This record gives sequence, C-alpha cells and structure tokens, in this order.
Amino acid sequence: MSAIGVIGGTGVYDPSIFENIHEESLMTPYGEIDYVQGTYKGKTVIFVARHGKDHTIPPHKINYRANIWGLKKLGVKFIISTTAVGSLNKNFEPGHFVLTDQFLDFTKNRITTFYEGGDRPVAHLDVTNPYCPELREIIETVGKEHNLSIHNGGTYVCTEGPRFETPAEIKMFHMLGGDTVGMTNVPEVNLANEAEMAYTTISMITNYAAGISENALTHGEVVEMMGEMASQLKALILGTIEAIDMAANYAAHHRMAEYGGFKL
Repeated sequence: MSAIGVIGGTGVYDPSIFENIHEESLMTPYGEIDYVQGTYKGKTVIFVARHGKDHTIPPHKINYRANIWGLKKLGVKFIISTTAVGSLNKNFEPGHFVLTDQFLDFTKNRITTFYEGGDRPVAHLDVTNPYCPELREIIETVGKEHNLSIHNGGTYVCTEGPRFETPAEIKMFHMLGGDTVGMTNVPEVNLANEAEMAYTTISMITNYAAGISENALTHGEVVEMMGEMASQLKALILGTIEAIDMAANYAAHHRMAEYGGFKL
C-alpha cells in the first residue's frame, strides 16, 4: 500500500478533513509516534501532528527520526509538510504561501541522519534538490487554481528555537539569502530524503521577522494568522492529494540508491 503523508505544524491539526479516519500509534526504533489514518478520493493519507495533537512538543524536542521512520513504515511515498514562518523578504507577505526549495541550517543540537554507522553504512545525502520539484509544481498549480498568493521557490532558514530570532540574526540571514525563517524544517527534510520519500513543504507566512516587523513577535499572532489561512491551506492540501499520481516515480524515491537504498 502506498500512502501520502501530511505533517502538520503550528496551528495545523485537523485530520477531520479526511474520510474514514482512525487514530493509531506505532513504535519505531526511535520511539513511539501517534498518527491519524484516513482516506481522500480513495487515497490513503497518514497525518502526523509535528508538535503533538495538543501542541505540547517544542521544535527542538520533536522526535523527527521517529516521525519519518514511522511514515516510511506505514507506506508513505509522498510527504506534504506544513510550516508557519516569518518573512525576511518584502515580496513574501503575511498571508502568502511559499514552496520552499532550499534551506539554511542553523540548528545546533539535533540528530540529522539515520546513517550513523553500525547497522547502516556511512552515507552522504545529496541535497541539491531537497524539496521535490515535481510536488512543488503540483502544489503551485493547485494554488493558482484557488487564486492563492503562492511563491514556488524560497530559502528557509531553520533555527534551533524555541525562542524567536534577534533582529541582528535576521539581518544576517537576509544577507545570506534567506527568505523565510522557522524552527522545524531541518532535519525533517533531510530524514525524509534519506528515507527516499518525495518531500515538500508548504510554508505559511504569518508575520515579518524581528527587525522587519514594527512590533515584537508573539506566538499568538502566528496562531491568529494560521487561523485566517486555515481554509486556504486545507484546499491546497486536498487539491494536492487529489492531483498526486500514486504511481509516480521521482528522483527523490531513489535518493540513496548509491548505498543500496533505504531499508527499514
């Protein structure tokens, strides 16, 4: 069975948009995950709440390896992840969607790989195209059909969190080419690629980053904007699920071929 995985970030926990849903848990070598399984248009969908269904897990404590390993075990072939981000780019306004195509990793204390030696060989992941181009094209098409403000391409700066960034850090990230900033996309994107799943991120711009915004940042403002964008996001996710060809075979599905492929 092939499935589509949806990883919901801040403010995104609504598996009721799917049909025939039931809650399950799965033990992985990295810990237990909770997930919701359902269907949409005859396709199996696995939903994981990145921060837990009650938003109790901060970004630096998320068990990224368990989530990705579990999705792979459940037959997921494509992953649509969602993130709430601040903007460093005046062209990317609050209320817009960004389909990230590159990242800058400023995390500090996270395990970023399944390949740590031992049972797995030493391996070096190619991340020339970390976010599946084919999935991004599908999402862009769906977004335009819904008349959404959507940008196909942008560099996501991932920070350790859970604090927001200083204006000095934001200035540095902007000078380095960053377009958006968040706390959760790395190592998730790397692990999904190691596990040979086609991965893409829909970033929802909730605010301008510190030093760009005139006001101090609050988590409440992020959640408020997420609420305003929720119906658009649901339409984007459902339209993408409907448009995905479950038989599609992308380069992302063979990312680790040099090392004999990813094995559970």
